[in-house]
Amino acid sequence: MAISTDEMPPAAFLATLEDWPPGHGEGTYDGRRWGVTLAESADRRRLWLYGEELGGTLRISFNLYRLAGGRVALRPCEMPAATVIAFVLGYHAESR
Repeated sequence: MAISTDEMPPAAFLATLEDWPPGHGEGTYDGRRWGVTLAESADRRRLWLYGEELGGTLRISFNLYRLAGGRVALRPCEMPAATVIAFVLGYHAESR
């Protein structure tokens, strides 16, 4: 899936983030265990996610900005937007 960071992220991606509980949690993605932290600014205009593969070297990180007019800007940190989107859609959190 090719997506520019100037394009609107898919609706399924945004809906998944809306349901994602803030704070740290663990789960699985692509057969690997991950520790993931999701945080949001006080004004709810910026959301950021950072994840690390537990016992491995993989990382995932991005910022999501809610802009005027209902627009959203996805800003991955040194990785393609498609990688971030696939992770969010494919991650399975453990129940807390």
